[in-house]
Amino acid sequence: MARVLVVEDDAQTAAEIVGALVDHGLEVDSAATGPDGLLRAAAGGYDAIVLDRMLPGGLDGLGLLSTLRAVGVEVPVLILSALSAVDERVRGLRAGGDDYLTKPFDFLELTARLDVLMRPRGALSPETALRVGNLEVDLLTHTVRRGGQLIDLLPREYRLLEYLMRHEGQVVTRTMLFEEVWHYRYDEPTNVIDVHVSKLRRKIDPEGAAPMIQTVRGSGYVLNAAD
Repeated sequence: MARVLVVEDDAQTAAEIVGALVDHGLEVDSAATGPDGLLRAAAGGYDAIVLDRMLPGGLDGLGLLSTLRAVGVEVPVLILSALSAVDERVRGLRAGGDDYLTKPFDFLELTARLDVLMRPRGALSPETALRVGNLEVDLLTHTVRRGGQLIDLLPREYRLLEYLMRHEGQVVTRTMLFEEVWHYRYDEPTNVIDVHVSKLRRKIDPEGAAPMIQTVRGSGYVLNAAD
């Protein structure tokens, strides 16, 4: 069972995060101050850390994170913060964060992002292809085939499909797609992602074939091998 450390000073928020992660099948420890969080994190044994940006005790989240990285602790860290400006997000990532989620957030997105961070690293040899069921992407030529049949995708559709395939079986939220595929901050309601997913579905699902991209109501999408 994966083990996660939650460093959050607000008791109610911490309890809600811990509850969501436990329901997700994770083992969770928590700390309410920067020094306590640093002590627990430095002791090791965690697969990921959920770290609040603003912490009491004379050591904030970025200070904690910088200290961990300085002593060689490389556990993936997801930063939580109410500071959503681009420069603040960049500061968090440059301090050693692996991901940055702004408050308020959806717990499904939190668990989805943690799943991505804790995903086992691939082999050391260069990756040249992605395969899910009978769907294959050649990463060198950017060609896509399903059941051996070539599929013509536009550049954005290709990047969307590649991202979904790299997160096979995991719920990918619209926010994640907007930030990772479109490289924009997802602030306002828009159907641009739904439109692109709809077009992608029509291309990768030939007539009579089982659909590979499922909609998770109110959250996003998940790609699985067709039955």
